[in-house]
Amino acid sequence: MNRTLPIGNDQFRLVREKNEYYVDKSLFIKEFLEKKDTAALITRPRRFGKTLNMTMLREFLDITRDSRKLFDGLNIMETEYVKEMNSRPVVYFTFKDCTGNNPKELMQSVWNSIFQEYRRYYEIFEGTVDKKDLYYIQFYQTLQDGLEKKLDRTDLSFSIQYLLTAVCRFYGKEAVLLVDEYDQPVLCSYENEYREEMGDFFSAMYGAALKGNEYVSQALLTGIQRVAKESIFSKLNNLQVYSVVCKDYAGYFGMTADETQKVLEHYGLGLTEEVRRKYNGYRFGGMDIYNPWSVLNYAKNKRLGDYWVNTSTNYLIRQSLGSAGNHFRKDFDRLIEEGETTAGVNLETSFIELQDTQSLWGLLVNSGYVTVSDDTQGHTVKHGPDRIDGRSHLRYDNTLMKMRIPNDEVRAELQKIVAEQAHISDDSLRGMFWYLQNGDMEHFMSVYQEIVTSCTSYFDAKENAYHMLFLGMCISLRGLYKVTSNVEMGLGRSDIRLEALRLGLCHVLIEFKQGEDIMKLKEEALRQIMDKQYYAGLEGRVLCIGIAHDKKMCRMAWEYVEVKS
Repeated sequence: MNRTLPIGNDQFRLVREKNEYYVDKSLFIKEFLEKKDTAALITRPRRFGKTLNMTMLREFLDITRDSRKLFDGLNIMETEYVKEMNSRPVVYFTFKDCTGNNPKELMQSVWNSIFQEYRRYYEIFEGTVDKKDLYYIQFYQTLQDGLEKKLDRTDLSFSIQYLLTAVCRFYGKEAVLLVDEYDQPVLCSYENEYREEMGDFFSAMYGAALKGNEYVSQALLTGIQRVAKESIFSKLNNLQVYSVVCKDYAGYFGMTADETQKVLEHYGLGLTEEVRRKYNGYRFGGMDIYNPWSVLNYAKNKRLGDYWVNTSTNYLIRQSLGSAGNHFRKDFDRLIEEGETTAGVNLETSFIELQDTQSLWGLLVNSGYVTVSDDTQGHTVKHGPDRIDGRSHLRYDNTLMKMRIPNDEVRAELQKIVAEQAHISDDSLRGMFWYLQNGDMEHFMSVYQEIVTSCTSYFDAKENAYHMLFLGMCISLRGLYKVTSNVEMGLGRSDIRLEALRLGLCHVLIEFKQGEDIMKLKEEALRQIMDKQYYAGLEGRVLCIGIAHDKKMCRMAWEYVEVKS
């Protein structure tokens, strides 16, 4: 009988005790212990195994637990570090579920997460805490009473430090501090527009816990974004940061090809080209990585669906792309058009602290919407004032990186974002391209006309808006078609070229014209495709389409041609 898949279960102990399917990532513990970082941060997209790894690390090290059975048969048991099992006090917090529509609600959520660990240790101490830890005792009582007594933010900001001090004194050795999804409360405060009010609190809380704390031997944080050196996190400038471009820890978040193949074979599936296109494509530290959440859901449902929705950064991504300036748009359009782009990327700070185009690319990389295919280390570019909000900022040196959309699943999510920005419904897009693929040009034209009518404001943004909008919508066709634009073929450059990649689909060529006489211009656009032989290099049936626009109005002419080799 196949093991249950750990979908929705990111607690290592429960996964092992329930004998659920587990991909052995236990050598993550070995690397953590070998590095001996006083304070470190690992940034990865959501749902790539951060919480599972952090709870595994907690179970292995925590002096209050007996974990040998949990690690039976895992790789870490074959190393010298097995002697470190259950040898250290561990203080663990997870903020992954911390949300709030206002500061009070968020404080309540943070309070609850912190109180869980306070209560666990209060039961362990059993009244034996040294009187020197009066702050801990008093604060535990305050937490126990809840926010009804108007919990002071200053006290809460030192709560982690109070607990670490008490734990260290109780065991006579420094503690290991683990903070899972440290940036979730910060993202929540940004989304709900009260980040400025909470900034000092986050800075004080993390700063007090991490900077020069004599009661901590090692600290590890996980999250999406890298901490800025000059921001609300200024007190955390002693962090060693391991981003998605670092080789360190590269194979421990997400699944490698071998791991993915073993999972799928266990559940009677194969690692096909369709699976690779759908869920592969991430590059972490030079390694090819599959999306683990999507692979597990595919193994369960036996259907190649879009399972990964990065809900915690979804708002931030959509808002940021919607307000991005021309500098970013130029590179983003190239990403949509060609599937990859090269731009300056700032991984030194979080986007919510420095809202410029380089930090936006950094957010897209860290959150999994694009992946780095070639990091040109040492090749840097200086950028001047180009903030998302239009204000000037200091100049930074940022590494030029070649980026691409990792896979079809992310491509579908980006399509939704592009469509939403133009106020296009997802159903309209799917319907329009279904008609196109099935040769129903009248219905295709009808839906396209509706889209043009609904998003006229989008067309006011740039000269080639009709072309770029259609190209953006074509993002969902990658995998079915090779989508290119302005590529020289025949005697000129076609606006959009859809080269069919699967049997049964015909190739598509589209040329756009803009002006008042759209009846004439549509024929000119179609004739241009024919006269300049844009179908050169193709073989088989080709659908040639000329589209003419005059603001909200559009007309189309089309013709099929058979191209022989």
